[in-house]
Amino acid sequence: HRVARRMYPSALASAEYCSVINSRQYQRLRAYLDESARAGVRTEVLFDGPAHDDARHRLAPHLLVDPAERLSVMGDEIFGPLLPIVPFDAIEEVQARLVRSPRPLALYWFDDDKERTERMLRQTHAGGVAINDTVLQVAQHGLPFGGVGASGMGHYHGRWGFDTFSKLKPVFRQSRFNGMGLFMPPYSARARRLLSLMKRF
Repeated sequence: HRVARRMYPSALASAEYCSVINSRQYQRLRAYLDESARAGVRTEVLFDGPAHDDARHRLAPHLLVDPAERLSVMGDEIFGPLLPIVPFDAIEEVQARLVRSPRPLALYWFDDDKERTERMLRQTHAGGVAINDTVLQVAQHGLPFGGVGASGMGHYHGRWGFDTFSKLKPVFRQSRFNGMGLFMPPYSARARRLLSLMKRF
């Protein structure tokens, strides 16, 4: 909360704070909040003063504490200032949730334990991973960027992007002299003998 106030001292009125791009996306985000409120989810607003400005499509950052998996905000891509916080008692719970959920575009893993980090990399799937940071895996042009499953397919950057956005045109050229005639009807006696021999194997 202190960080949000320091970054945006005028909260929703701060000139540097962005609006949601249009009314449809703004209403989608408000619907997530309404559904969460109906489900009894504890919500923490990180700005002082109004939590939203409908006229300017501005929405304060919200933390949604332990929302149920069935809620829309937990299944859709949010693209807005809403952050679900899901508590866990054991690392195995985190792993189990990641395995049973749709595969994410990115996994951000914060951990100084190398063995535990490697185990998580081996046992989960994601389009890309950043360890002890966020988003920067996108800017590494020596790494392919892309999703897996519901988060999208394909890889971009460098040669990976060229291959993804290119369509190879395979061409097969048959030699003028070839044995395919043996396998075309009407079958000669010789072809029938060869086919009979091949069927034995």
